Amino acid sequence: MVIQAKFIFMISSEQQIFNQIEKSSNILISFPVDWNGDAISSALAFYWFLKKRGKNVEMAAAPISDTRSRAFSFLPGFSDIKNALDNLAKFIVSLDITNAKVDQIKYILSEKTLDFIISPKDGWFTKDDVATATSGYRYDLIITLNALDLESLGKIYDNNVDFFYKTTIINIDHHPANEEFGQVNFVELNAVSVTEVLFELMRDYKLELIDEDIATCLLSGIIYKTKSFKTPNLTPNSLAVTSELIKLGARREEIVNRLYRSRNLPVLKLWGRVLNNLNGLNDNQLLWSSLFQNDFAETGSVEDNLLEVIDELIINIPQAKLITIFYSLTENPLEEDKSAESNETIVGHNDQSTGLFQTKAIIYAVKNVNAVELVKELNPTGGRKIAYLSSSKPLAIFRQEITDILQNKLDKLSS
Repeated sequence: MVIQAKFIFMISSEQQIFNQIEKSSNILISFPVDWNGDAISSALAFYWFLKKRGKNVEMAAAPISDTRSRAFSFLPGFSDIKNALDNLAKFIVSLDITNAKVDQIKYILSEKTLDFIISPKDGWFTKDDVATATSGYRYDLIITLNALDLESLGKIYDNNVDFFYKTTIINIDHHPANEEFGQVNFVELNAVSVTEVLFELMRDYKLELIDEDIATCLLSGIIYKTKSFKTPNLTPNSLAVTSELIKLGARREEIVNRLYRSRNLPVLKLWGRVLNNLNGLNDNQLLWSSLFQNDFAETGSVEDNLLEVIDELIINIPQAKLITIFYSLTENPLEEDKSAESNETIVGHNDQSTGLFQTKAIIYAVKNVNAVELVKELNPTGGRKIAYLSSSKPLAIFRQEITDILQNKLDKLSS
């Protein structure tokens, strides 16, 4: 009796990733709509890595108004990131010319239609001679970076759902909440950043392709995610990867100067206002501050600058789990009116305030807390890390409601 042994060789996720890349002709790299610094850096690094491998590759991410993403514009290739998928597929109109040849072709473009006028040399054409078809998609492989799910890609996904369902997806991430939506999923939970994950993939595949620009892009993501190595999630592996990247030519000083030593004056002034009004609950696990219409006007700052201020709070108060900034676009504080019985400063909707109440809040979850989930009953926008809320209530009332909700949720998480 002859026994035949069958050996099944499992292909690792790393091998599957580069097998798919080698088979592909046109590759799309995309990342979430929040333009996270780690995502931007990893997209640019992989973009140049694949180009050096001889691949046709493009990047696309849904547009964002937040000016923070511009901080990464010093990285090579930043301007190559598109905000929409143009010419994703071709629509083909075919005419059967077996029984009649074409003499002349014209077209007329009106507001709602495009009409083709085709004159035969002899005979005539009928509607049965016309056929239509859609060509294959422009890209044959999608690589997503730092995306928990497809919905996090925003309009890049929402406007092209069929394309995403019919095209192979490689999903590279490091978040535990990743939904593993790709045909190939590589989610490294022990990594601090997706750039750390990506470096190890690149190094093990083709180390010689990692030049100074690619190393700089990768290190930018790690520095951003660890707030220049100041956050408690820093690991020995992150430091080891950083050391390797610097040896490969990563420009650490340039990164730090661009991201952390170039705060403009309005941001610094706004930072002072936030600190002046800063409050803490639950041993400073919940931090909140309030701003008014005049705070933006007097400092020359804008709403987008608030996320830069939150970055500074994260670095300087590492025990914080939730950071919330409340701000009003219509209220100004009244002049101080301290009674004999109270030291409380009265704040209200005074004569210089404009229109109806327009109050907002940014909730930033620092440590394994889902910001949107915490306040889901209030229909927030945003994602796991950042939730945005709007209200027509006065700031003081809105702030009390939200801090009560957050404190209650935080107590439940801690129990």
